[in-house]
Amino acid sequence: MTYGDDVLLGDDLLPLLVLAFGAAMAVGSALALVRPPARHDDGDLERPPLGRSLAFIAIGAIAALWALASLIAG
Repeated sequence: MTYGDDVLLGDDLLPLLVLAFGAAMAVGSALALVRPPARHDDGDLERPPLGRSLAFIAIGAIAALWALASLIAG
């Protein structure tokens, strides 16, 4: 019995988590830019900061693509 047999989802757990979090980070930031919330509470910004959102989209996309490549290659 190997270590990968005992772990939930086997050896693919880390790449799957990175894929999920990276894709959620990229898609969530992109949707916040495209369609900001209709109602604003006190202290909320009207739109998310463009630079930070673009950085989050780039980092999330890179993480998701890296994880996808790891899953396909492995």
